[in-house]
Amino acid sequence: MSRIGKTPVQIPKDVKVSITKDKVLLEGPKGKLELVLPSGISVESKESQLLVSRAVDTKQDRANHGTIRSRLENMIVGVTKGHKKELEIQGLGFCVQAQGNKLVFGLGFSHPINFEVPKELKVSTPTQTMIVLEGVDNILVGQTAAQIRSLKPVEPYKGKGIRYVGEFVRRKQGKSVTK
Repeated sequence: MSRIGKTPVQIPKDVKVSITKDKVLLEGPKGKLELVLPSGISVESKESQLLVSRAVDTKQDRANHGTIRSRLENMIVGVTKGHKKELEIQGLGFCVQAQGNKLVFGLGFSHPINFEVPKELKVSTPTQTMIVLEGVDNILVGQTAAQIRSLKPVEPYKGKGIRYVGEFVRRKQGKSVTK
């Protein structure tokens, strides 16, 4: 039995759960989320808890057991509190501006880069070098943050580029002068 999968997921009072044969629908104060269950995995609700179980003990079902439980827990956090990712831009002249649900980057290229943010996410730029992504779906927030980061990954010599707030980038020394 999966150690992660066998622990129940607590359901807060303000979250409504509806379970069908192959779907789980969660609705909370921040929004709605739906999870399609893979075959072999079932979810049941007992006493304000969600219990995830598997029918067969195959390798794939064991892997799905803990994954589905973690996804359900992340979904409950998303519909109650929401998920948030913060990115920062470092580099001389690098900046970003939010225009609706579009981000316009100046990253040292010959042209500005326009990035379309999914409509399910809320994006804000408190400063010209800071991006805050907020949303209900943990996977969508993380994927969008990774796509933004891939526009200009941090280079190891000067540390210029887009990084997560608090991310440590290992710096390289560069050329050394010898006599």
